[in-house]
Amino acid sequence: MRVLAGGLLSLILVGVAVLGILWVEYQQFLRTPVALDDDQGLIEIAPGTTLFALAERLTAEGVIDDPYFFAALAYQKGLQDQLKVGEYDVSADARPVDLLERFASGRSIQYPVTLIEGRTFDEAVAGLADHPALQHELVGLPTAEIMERVGIDAAHPEGWLFPDTYLVMRGSSDVELLRRAHQQMRSVLAEEWEQRAEGLPIETPYEALILASIIEKETGVAEERPAIAGVFVRRLQRGMRLQTDPTVIYGMGDAYDGNIRRADLREETPYNTYVIDGLPPTPIALPGREAIHAALHPADGDTLYFVAKGDGSHYFSATLEEHNCAVRHYQLNQPCRALRESP
Repeated sequence: MRVLAGGLLSLILVGVAVLGILWVEYQQFLRTPVALDDDQGLIEIAPGTTLFALAERLTAEGVIDDPYFFAALAYQKGLQDQLKVGEYDVSADARPVDLLERFASGRSIQYPVTLIEGRTFDEAVAGLADHPALQHELVGLPTAEIMERVGIDAAHPEGWLFPDTYLVMRGSSDVELLRRAHQQMRSVLAEEWEQRAEGLPIETPYEALILASIIEKETGVAEERPAIAGVFVRRLQRGMRLQTDPTVIYGMGDAYDGNIRRADLREETPYNTYVIDGLPPTPIALPGREAIHAALHPADGDTLYFVAKGDGSHYFSATLEEHNCAVRHYQLNQPCRALRESP
């Protein structure tokens, strides 16, 4: 019995000594800064990464010294299930606890992804295909399936993405981004519709979206949008055709080669506003908030025509005679004295 008791006591003493050594090493682990090649490094946590897998990877890469101490620290801090997917910048003076708290905070590096005003739905989707921060799930899919995945509950996808710059984490999917853009468009359109001016020849938010897309394509000068909207609204009120080239171009599809010919203006397509009455059946591009606001708050006046001046802006006319004069002046380089000095 004495021999057994002595052996048990020896085991206890050895165990205490081992625990003491481990405790000292653990404290040293907590105090030791992470090892980075430069003053700052990037550490990525991919979807599905477990705490132990991350600890082992950081140890293999030489960032920390012990995966078990790292995992133990996470449990000690209650962060074992709080690590967020993302890409994190880490400074060279960071301690293991700093790493864990950063990973749990979700303050990862954000990358900008921009959907540009005036682009079509197809152009917007295609523009995401080469973005290095995105996970690409939509490449090669038909439009109908893209709409289903994004959640666009409409007969046609055009116009239903809000053009803006979105911040995403590396590894975010293109589907997630387009869902955000779609929900943002629905939200902005609803807000603007609730604050619309009275007496507009527009009966639904969707019609406002269609008109806004035409306004977006007609001018790149922000201050002109209400004036452009005013022309279109007055034409709609008077039963005049919109006669706007961007709708013709959209209706031509791949047949458009950079030029609109007289035959194109006579071609009967659902989008040829030289032929059809009223608005085309769908938007023709992604309109921004300013274009939507202009469609629902058109400028007052009597102008019914406008022509490009060659510098991005337009000359607005109230009569066909004045408009024809402006066309000769600005497009045919035939000076016309009948034009106002300050159009």
